[in-house]
Amino acid sequence: MRVAENINAALHTVLAGDERAYLIGEDLLDPYGGAFKVARGLSTRFPDRVLSTPISESAVTGIAAGLALAGDTAIVEYMFADFLALGFDPLVNFAAKSVTMYGERLPMRLIVRCPSGGGRGYGPTHSQSLTKHLIGVPSLAVFEMSPFRDAAEVFAEMLALAQPCVFVEDKILYTRRMHSVIDPFTVEVREGVAYVGTPEPPELILIAPGGMAERAMAALRMLLIEQEIAGLLVVPSRLYPVHLDLPPVAHVVVAEDGTAGGTWGAEVAHHVHARHFADLAAPVTLVHAADTVIPTAPHLERQVLVSAATIYDAMVRTVRG
Repeated sequence: MRVAENINAALHTVLAGDERAYLIGEDLLDPYGGAFKVARGLSTRFPDRVLSTPISESAVTGIAAGLALAGDTAIVEYMFADFLALGFDPLVNFAAKSVTMYGERLPMRLIVRCPSGGGRGYGPTHSQSLTKHLIGVPSLAVFEMSPFRDAAEVFAEMLALAQPCVFVEDKILYTRRMHSVIDPFTVEVREGVAYVGTPEPPELILIAPGGMAERAMAALRMLLIEQEIAGLLVVPSRLYPVHLDLPPVAHVVVAEDGTAGGTWGAEVAHHVHARHFADLAAPVTLVHAADTVIPTAPHLERQVLVSAATIYDAMVRTVRG
């Protein structure tokens, strides 16, 4: 099963199991089924609860927050995560605050799905990773689609929190197969976190969100073959708040798709330093995209995005000093 199909199946599960659940966004109705076809078939099966809206992320998010406030379940689909900036006010200043600002905890079952990242040639305003702007907002949880974890499990976890959640879906994943790893690695999922590695004790841990998984595995394989260094890839589906169970290790690298400065990776580094400082031989190394807009031309786009080679170079520098 492809990742897009897995998310589609998860949405079917949510709407089938909750008669007060709605999917809201632009161009969702069949036969189009959303910009990346993830909503295909949903409007046919649930015609009264899949709502195709005008082009206004602020309005879409506000409507969804209102439904959540009234006790319904609302799932928003943005066409591109870049448009999160347009829905930021109702998400942060209304939806997230509504959980606690009325004197008692109020359930707000709201999920905002954000197709994120580059690698598809969509250019500067349709290729960004804006996850870092969501870190640290009270009562707002941040998740990312992982190719190693069924989306239905993640949706159930988000809805059980009964608070607004952003679900980042790296666009590069949509055509990838679920649960696929490259030789010689195997994957184990524990408490929502995927651990990809070999039987050998790791000398290095690489932490990355789901959209980076393919590039991260390729980098770990290069590290094993070219440097004979065993590494462990850790892929959490819940990005924030950060909760990671890591084995003792001397070197840690965090790779993410966005630009540097106030990032999820920095939050992970703080988490690792606070809990594992005595085990570390060096500070946590952070890997980011270049500090620039993302070009449309493929050869220029590749120069600014995080690649397997970029991650590999950072890991070698971290271990070799």
